[in-house]
Formats: sequence, structure tokens, C-alpha cells
Amino acid sequence: MLARGHAMPTDHTHADTGCFDAAAQDAVYRAIFTRRDVRSHFLSDPIEDAQLGRLLMAAHHAPSVGFMQPWNFIVIRDPGRREQVRDLFLAARGQELPHIAEERQALYRKLKLEGISETPLNLVVTCDRSRSRHSPLGRWHNPEMDLYSTVCAVQNFWLAARAEGIGVGWVSILDREALKRLLGIPEHVTPVAYLCVGRVSEFAARPDLERHGWASRLPLADLIMSEVYSGAGEDVLKAAVSTLSGAGSS
Repeated sequence: MLARGHAMPTDHTHADTGCFDAAAQDAVYRAIFTRRDVRSHFLSDPIEDAQLGRLLMAAHHAPSVGFMQPWNFIVIRDPGRREQVRDLFLAARGQELPHIAEERQALYRKLKLEGISETPLNLVVTCDRSRSRHSPLGRWHNPEMDLYSTVCAVQNFWLAARAEGIGVGWVSILDREALKRLLGIPEHVTPVAYLCVGRVSEFAARPDLERHGWASRLPLADLIMSEVYSGAGEDVLKAAVSTLSGAGSS
């Protein structure tokens, strides 16, 4: 991963058939296992444009079906606009609460689920569903692949941010159509992720929802199937993953 302040590599044209060295492999896995959906511990320190540019460049190099690159990135810095988004969040949270199991509603109310106003900037990652209109490659049978590709861009941004010590929180409790109206997003464009982005004082050792008892990480071995859905087998593989340890991510 790029160290803070380093220039982006400019030559992507040569084939690279080798694996990463041990230190680079460790860095990749560390970013994966210590990534967090950050809701708190945000600092007010600004993020330099050069650093934000590196994170967006990482997002822009995500895989996309048919090389459609359907994403756009709306950077939101204005405090007033972010307060309007937070109002949308509060309204959506109130609508979601009645659908939470009654015995979990008290815990739900206590959870901090956004950092919209605490961060120096917010980022909306959108999917322009018309961008590959004339190229059905990879979408003829699965037209939602443009949305999935955009999610890959979100993940690239998130992992690059973690490598640079930047916290990211995904706010999903928002009315999509209300958000589109507020931000002037055209009908054919879908907002995929609303992200709160900022430096943090710490990255939690465990995901917040796990730490607060909302859910636990499922055992990977229970999720591996052989040949067909629910197919038994792969015992050696299941034993191997059961011995692995590491900090998960939310």
C-alpha cells in the first residue's frame, strides 16, 4: 500500500506475475482485518486534497464488469448540507425503529450509527446506470452488475483509507429518493454509499455492533459448501479456516 505522502505509481502497463513480498502481504491483510465501519472517534483534522485524491484513485481502479466504470463521487464539505443529510438520517431512523424486534429496540436507540456532522467531509458514491447503455457485456443476464461494480469501488476506497489511517463510516439509514432530491442526483443515477470520512483517534479492536452485542461474526467454516448449495465436504479446507485467527471487520 502507498505510504502517506507518496506519489501514485504511474506505470501500470507492464505485466506483474509475481506475488507480493511478505511485508506487502501483511499490509494488505492488516487493512482488511482492521477496517472498521467507523461511527465515532472522528477528529476534526482536515483531509488534504492530495490524500483524498489517492483514495479516490484507488476507488477508480476497482473492478467493473465490462469495464463500465459506472461510479461518480460527490464530495460534501458544507456543514449546512451535511446537517440536512443528518435530518434525513434521523427521519429514516425513526421509520426503521418500529421494524426492529421489540426486545432489541433499547439497544438500537443507544447505537451510534453515523458521523455525518463530525467528519470534515462526506462522500457519496453513485452508480450511473446509463453509462454502459450501449454495452451489454456482462450485464445482459445480470443487469445489476453495475451496482455491484460500484460497491467494489466503495471497498477499494475503504481499504485505501484504512491503510492511510482514515476512518470511513457507511450511512445506510437514509431515504434514497429524499437524498437524491437534496443532492440533485438525476433519475438514472443511483446513490450506492453515503460515507463519513475523517481521521480518527483510534480504530476499535472489534466492530462496534459486535462490541455492543448486536451480532457476532459467523464461523467461516459454517458458510463453506461443496459443489452445490448445502453440499457437504471440504473438511480439510474447513479445518484450515477454523485455525485462522485475526481481527475481523464490520
